[in-house]
Amino acid sequence: MSALDLRALTMLIVDDNANMRGILAAILKSAGVRRILEAGDGVEGLKLFSEREVDIVFTDLMMQPVDGLSFVHWIRNSQASPNPYAPIIMMTGHATRRSLDEARMAGVTEFLAKPLTARGVMHRINEVINNPRDFVRTEAYFGPCRRRRIDHDFAGDERRGVQPAPTALGGEAEIHAFDPEECY
Repeated sequence: MSALDLRALTMLIVDDNANMRGILAAILKSAGVRRILEAGDGVEGLKLFSEREVDIVFTDLMMQPVDGLSFVHWIRNSQASPNPYAPIIMMTGHATRRSLDEARMAGVTEFLAKPLTARGVMHRINEVINNPRDFVRTEAYFGPCRRRRIDHDFAGDERRGVQPAPTALGGEAEIHAFDPEECY
């Protein structure tokens, strides 16, 4: 990965934990980011996002009174959103398959598990800058294409909009811990 010049970018950090905002801001500053906006919750984040031009958003999943999923949903779907295409990197200390799926369905561009590392942060920034994904709009979803690997020779049925099949026992699938680095 070649060095990115991040001096011209504005990044918004939305996290209710001031220490986490400080850690991420320090990582971004050491990478050359000069314009960093910070918000302590989703409401403050929405205000900053509406008032300022933001290039990349980092948001926590679990916040009050507006959580990260609602924040992302507003950015992607509100008529008042100034940039529904903004890259959004969701951070969480609760990395499960379910939280990853919910983030993807909300329109998150990348997913980053806590504790944060400089390498993980820079990898996600590199992905949104150098490997941007096309956006998809369906009745139930607007956001970056959720498919990481696109098979251009695929000849089967298109599954967008189709509900997942029930589990073998007819209930909800058991939630297992996983390594989000395998997915994002």
